[in-house]
Amino acid sequence: MSAEGTTPKDEGRDVVIRARGLAVGYGKTVVQRDLDFDVYRGEVFVLLGGSGCGKSTVLKTMIGLLVPLDGTLELTGASFVGADAKERARLLRKIGVTYQSGALFGSMTILENVSLALQEFTDLPAEAIDLVARMKLGLVGLRGSEDKLPAELSGGMRKRAAIARAMAMDPEVLFLDEPQAGLDPVTSAELDHLVQSLVRDLGMTFVIVTHEMASVFAIADRVLFLDKDRRTAVAIGNPHDLARDSEDPMVKSFFHREPLSEGRPA
Repeated sequence: MSAEGTTPKDEGRDVVIRARGLAVGYGKTVVQRDLDFDVYRGEVFVLLGGSGCGKSTVLKTMIGLLVPLDGTLELTGASFVGADAKERARLLRKIGVTYQSGALFGSMTILENVSLALQEFTDLPAEAIDLVARMKLGLVGLRGSEDKLPAELSGGMRKRAAIARAMAMDPEVLFLDEPQAGLDPVTSAELDHLVQSLVRDLGMTFVIVTHEMASVFAIADRVLFLDKDRRTAVAIGNPHDLARDSEDPMVKSFFHREPLSEGRPA
């Protein structure tokens, strides 16, 4: 699919991720193919679609955990594919990732969780690491909770702590995998507000996998809609525009929470 969501106003924008003819999957199994899209600096870009459509597979490919089956995928003009160890490490420091469960180390305080990458990958003195980690926790609203263990935090606080840890190395892109999973509506809305504030105040770029439509409408600048049966993207653009204007039966059904009256498109 071509990047049909690109408009004249997008020309000249700073592209941080570029995919052309991208195919992703496992072994000989193609999950998604012919993906063409750009992610612009300072936007919230959402991977959207029904269960099993390949959202997480696309995300894993974007962060270098899977090798593309075909096509090209670049992060700030460079690709993980063919990169040597030094270049791969450089690229990995440009991204931060949070997983659905948060994946915090349970035996470490959240301050220690956030400090870990700084200890491993920088030469900062201990005092500077402590200061940076506290600043990151402050940015996500966890000032005063630095010495708590993950088990002592609510689900929403654990998600915030995971975002702080992902921000520790000042990445250019933050990838969030199902950040609202397991959260009540109020906590989910608070997390949406956090994402909006990080974009507004710090100019951060987010790539988010989700199926929570309230969050999509609240925070997404653009969505890439993936279809399981056609194994490709069938729409890209602002979610409000797609909900109003898309003529694709699957997209219309998904956005309006209605069953497909004539079955899935071929």
